[in-house]
Amino acid sequence: MTPLNYNHLYYFYMVAREGSIAAASQRLNLTPQTVSGQISKFEDHLSLKLFERQGKRMQMSESGLLIYEQAKAIFQMGEEIQYVLNQQSPKVWRRFNVGLTDVVPKVLALRLLKSVFDLPQNIRLVCHEGDQEKLLADLAVNKLDCVLTDQPLAANSPIKAFNHSIAHSGLSFFAVSQLASPLKEAFPTSLHLQPFLLPGRQSLVRDLILSWFNKHDISPQIVAEFDDSALLKAFGKEGYGVFVAPTLIEKEVIEQYGVDVIGRTDECIERYYVISPERKIRHPATKHLIQTFHSEHAL
Repeated sequence: MTPLNYNHLYYFYMVAREGSIAAASQRLNLTPQTVSGQISKFEDHLSLKLFERQGKRMQMSESGLLIYEQAKAIFQMGEEIQYVLNQQSPKVWRRFNVGLTDVVPKVLALRLLKSVFDLPQNIRLVCHEGDQEKLLADLAVNKLDCVLTDQPLAANSPIKAFNHSIAHSGLSFFAVSQLASPLKEAFPTSLHLQPFLLPGRQSLVRDLILSWFNKHDISPQIVAEFDDSALLKAFGKEGYGVFVAPTLIEKEVIEQYGVDVIGRTDECIERYYVISPERKIRHPATKHLIQTFHSEHAL
């Protein structure tokens, strides 16, 4: 096969990024006819249709989306090289691509990830959020260095990766002062029939909470469910119900959301994992993350 023409690839990348040939032409200082002709040649070379017109915008086809992700990585790396060369005192930055599942509390993610800046290397942290299935797929094709999640990789998973347990914690129950104050004394039975904000079905802690309620004969009023832990806490801050968060970030939750602790339980243990593509960690930031937070004492 004839080698890829990287000029054609760059024109394609610019059109995909800008959303139209006209916008890309302005950025490239070329006529729309020139850019359009180069895209056509690129499509002929690949024997693929990369765009579908939707009004004045260019909508990428499925093949176009796939190629765009690869092109973006190539040209972003080129931009980084140019940036380094333009510095008076060039530094070599090492990217640390981390996947974060939506259910991991942002406060906990901050506490865990900020430690990588203590490394002697120049680390550029790049965080990607999403559901675990998509993040693991990206891990499998080396788009991510690791995934931070509340559930380990299943033993029968087709993806070759390894679990590293880094933290565990009991749960604390929070609410705004007006709702929390009368519930503290008789906790946990006081939660019966109270408004409650439940984590979504993607979170393992959801089942732990529901089992705990059942064990104590508590039936709260589930007023809302959230896949995003930050949105759940935001609703809690507005007084819509009681919510839970790991006890290990209790102080941060109180300060950030202005809520009170109603009570705590160690009967429900939430665990957190780093999933890496190799058993013996090579990336210094992943290694540091696991070593620093491998024990409860470190947190």
